[in-house]
Amino acid sequence: MVGQLASRRAAGVILEMIKEGHIAGRAVLIAGQPGTGKTAIAMGIAQSLGLDTPFTALAGSEIFSLEMSKTESLSQAFRKAIGVRIKEETEIIEGEVVEIQIDRPATGTGAKVGKLTLKTTEMETIYDLGNKMIDSLSKEKVQAGDVITIDKATGKITKLGRSFTRARDYDAMGAQTKFVQCPEGELQKRKEVVHTVSLHEIDVINSRTQGFLALFSGDTGEIKSEVREQINAKVCEWREEGKAEIIPGVLFIDEVHMLDMECFSFLNRALESDLSPVLIMATNRGITRIRGTNYQSPHGIPIDLLDRLLIIATSPYTEKETRQILKIRCEEEDVELSEEAHTVLTRIGMETSLRYAIQLISTAGLVCRKRKGTEVQVEDIKRVYSLFLDEARSSQYMKEYQDSFLFNEAQTAGMDTS
Repeated sequence: MVGQLASRRAAGVILEMIKEGHIAGRAVLIAGQPGTGKTAIAMGIAQSLGLDTPFTALAGSEIFSLEMSKTESLSQAFRKAIGVRIKEETEIIEGEVVEIQIDRPATGTGAKVGKLTLKTTEMETIYDLGNKMIDSLSKEKVQAGDVITIDKATGKITKLGRSFTRARDYDAMGAQTKFVQCPEGELQKRKEVVHTVSLHEIDVINSRTQGFLALFSGDTGEIKSEVREQINAKVCEWREEGKAEIIPGVLFIDEVHMLDMECFSFLNRALESDLSPVLIMATNRGITRIRGTNYQSPHGIPIDLLDRLLIIATSPYTEKETRQILKIRCEEEDVELSEEAHTVLTRIGMETSLRYAIQLISTAGLVCRKRKGTEVQVEDIKRVYSLFLDEARSSQYMKEYQDSFLFNEAQTAGMDTS
């Protein structure tokens, strides 16, 4: 990230609070002008919390376009942002395959029979195979010299790699073959397996007749509160027994000023819950009307909710930072810019907006390619600047040609006053 040092320091303090568990009942609001890196800071916090940490992002306006109640869609978003790490012990058989012997009946019909010889450094055992195991071994293309694990509960076979003793069989393998040591100890072992799922996924699986397939159908619909209460009780029970661990994730709500009073009241209550993610909100509004009321409030958020928020302010980028961001963006979009063109683009970014300047990079790159150039020059920047209007010039254009447009409110307002 470039710039926003004060905001990033504040986000760092919040990150430490989250890690130490001191942020319960509070949320974070990132407020600043458009294009000042609010979403990037929220993403940075989520990434810094760890790989397993769930991150759910939604825009305030999305809640009104879903085919369910506003509080239900917020509940689902909250629960998507809470992960449950479930630990379970399974019995596995781990060893190196010495020999596989599968006998098919001469008639072509009837059950196949087979024997599998597995060994570790200390022991060797012969297992009789059933039809299902023979099919699984054939499907996985298991052969002598492979090191495999078999889950006793499900019969799932996993190939860990080839044994080092077979490293000389060059013809039998490709370049991607992984070599592993022959397992030590006993063939049968107890192994701890860890699964990470979100609370919302558990809700869907338990509230639908088709179980986990509901996750793929897309239409989850509304989930009854009784189902959620039972799941919460079960998860808390698992946590006390040491079978599960709760991972509070990050719920990021952009355009939070688009929410109305019902949503804000729900957020107030949800923040007090035991199972609550870290709520990060972002807005680019100043003092504005709270949606659904005639009251005005900072950022369009009620005062009682603002009281609970830790507010991080983002500031506009300086010329040096704008230049650096544009340079990084050019590298990302694979566009070569001359030094003079870079200076002109930086000035455009300062006078108009950073987002407008970023949009000119790819368009200038196309104009440069059209004239068979390799490096974007000042002429290319000037050409795209004249082709595409920024917000200020667009407003000026509207004022000059307002009579030519349909439904011109400026004209109507003028007639009303006269």
